[in-house]
Amino acid sequence: MNASAIVPVARLLGPAVAAAWGLSAAVLPATAIPAASAQPCPDVDVVFARGTGEPPGTGPTGQAFVDGLRSRLGTRSMGVYAVNYPASDQWDTGVDGIRDAGAHVVSTANACPNTKMVLGGYSQGAAVMGFVTSPAVPDGVDPATVPKPLAPEVANHVAAVVLFGPPNIRAMNFLGEPPVTIGAAYQGKTIKVCAPEDPVCSDGMNFAAHNTYADDGGMIAKGVDFAASRLGAGPGGPMTVASPGGGFGN
Repeated sequence: MNASAIVPVARLLGPAVAAAWGLSAAVLPATAIPAASAQPCPDVDVVFARGTGEPPGTGPTGQAFVDGLRSRLGTRSMGVYAVNYPASDQWDTGVDGIRDAGAHVVSTANACPNTKMVLGGYSQGAAVMGFVTSPAVPDGVDPATVPKPLAPEVANHVAAVVLFGPPNIRAMNFLGEPPVTIGAAYQGKTIKVCAPEDPVCSDGMNFAAHNTYADDGGMIAKGVDFAASRLGAGPGGPMTVASPGGGFGN
């Protein structure tokens, strides 16, 4: 990567990288898991983390994905949870997202065992959601200072993981941080959607490409098609899942 690319890459990836190594500062007590919602359990629950600088909610990319997937579910109901985190350029932004997303996933698995979850994210949010699935603490981080990974049984409640523009190894290595690692239980149900020449997730150097996902019907369709295939093409009954045996906590 040439010197002229350093500043834009650092600005773009800084929060995502913080999400990765910042696990070392994110001790999550068991009490962090919220109480079950009084709302009926949806057939499908989309948990989406927006990108850096986007307003609270799912963000434009997340909204396009949600709209596309909803149209494919037929009569099945769908809930949407926007990961609650600042999505700012501060180092702890990603930590807040990992904590909030993990707690929601565990809460839903316990309260709504027949709900199929779809985890998604864009840019910094993709890093956040990727680390939610991680099977272990990154190398160099004291395991005693971080929460345990999601219990293996929780993966049974996740139908798909859809990541738009996720930071790749090159991007993470450039800033001297550990790569985002998708847990083995989630790898077969994960798709990484990367726009051509997007330097965040490919070997390209077109920084403008990283901002095209929300308006690129083809990119959104890749994610929607994958999630829809994992959920079933048409209306269907609940997925048979094992009871969750643990959570996003110590």
